[in-house]
Amino acid sequence: MKFASLVITPDATVREAIARIDSGGKQFVLVVQHGKLVGVVTDGDVRRGLLRGVGLQSSVAEVVNPRPATVHADADEDEVDEIRNRLGVRYVPVVDASGALLDLIGPDEHVSVALTTPVVLMAGGRGTRLYPLTKDIPKPMVPVGGVPMIELIIRRVRAQGFRRVFVSVNYLGHSIEEHLGDGSSFGLEIEYLRESSPLGTAGALAQLVGRVTEPCIVMNADLMTKVDLRQMLNFHRKSLNCGTMGVRDYTFEIPFGVVRLAGEVVEALTEKPQHREVISAGISVLDPIALDLLKREEYCDMPTLLSRIIESGHSVGAFHIHEDWMDVGNPEDLAKAREAVEGSEP
Repeated sequence: MKFASLVITPDATVREAIARIDSGGKQFVLVVQHGKLVGVVTDGDVRRGLLRGVGLQSSVAEVVNPRPATVHADADEDEVDEIRNRLGVRYVPVVDASGALLDLIGPDEHVSVALTTPVVLMAGGRGTRLYPLTKDIPKPMVPVGGVPMIELIIRRVRAQGFRRVFVSVNYLGHSIEEHLGDGSSFGLEIEYLRESSPLGTAGALAQLVGRVTEPCIVMNADLMTKVDLRQMLNFHRKSLNCGTMGVRDYTFEIPFGVVRLAGEVVEALTEKPQHREVISAGISVLDPIALDLLKREEYCDMPTLLSRIIESGHSVGAFHIHEDWMDVGNPEDLAKAREAVEGSEP
């Protein structure tokens, strides 16, 4: 590990900590036991300990900071920068939920740990609005920039640090399985949720009951977006929601003058007003207990599942997506997606 030279165990002495601080050149050491971060000892911690009478042969436990600032593997740049700026530190340890030390982020570095969080791509729909393109291939296999949409999506998923992917398949699903395989050629582990009949945008998730033990990200396999899934996952965990729905603003114009009446009297006229609504963006994060609200082989769309979560007394949060986002559901959107991909830099 790149931080191995900075690691000492809790039974080390203060003298040994000083020697490791000097040799490591970072002005601190990481105290680790059985792979878990116990604390951090800085040069300042040692000096303060010596001033209050701690001896060089004393245990490093006498000077350790047992509650250092850390981040999880799903932390985004803003969270890391906030810790650096608030505490004036240059290095931030990365730990998992059990406290195991995964990484150490230095100046100008970002979290690079592979996430265990599952990503589920819902790819079982028929894509009727793109017919006849979808006569012989499922919609996620329609090429954009010469590459199937679903491949572009999993490339982005992998680039953001995710490694475990489930793909729900039904209509012509064999072509998706043949193209993606077990995911090894993409640096992923891919498993398939096979639907014997169409189950909607959430029904196939019932197959994951008992198979996932942490929140999972669920997204439609026809979305072209640059949203930071790590940031969405981090938001979900901090908000303590059972479910989090990705949402975005949608503005549309009424192409006529709108009249406000009071009986038969015109009170106001507005020419071609614009209306703003908040819409579902086709991406959600779900806690494992949310999956218990599904039944095997039951048709269920995501809005229905999220409504069940609310009705069961749990909370559903809204994560606003401001990044590029396109639902490739019709020929016009497909043309825009192809233009965007072909016009982007390699």
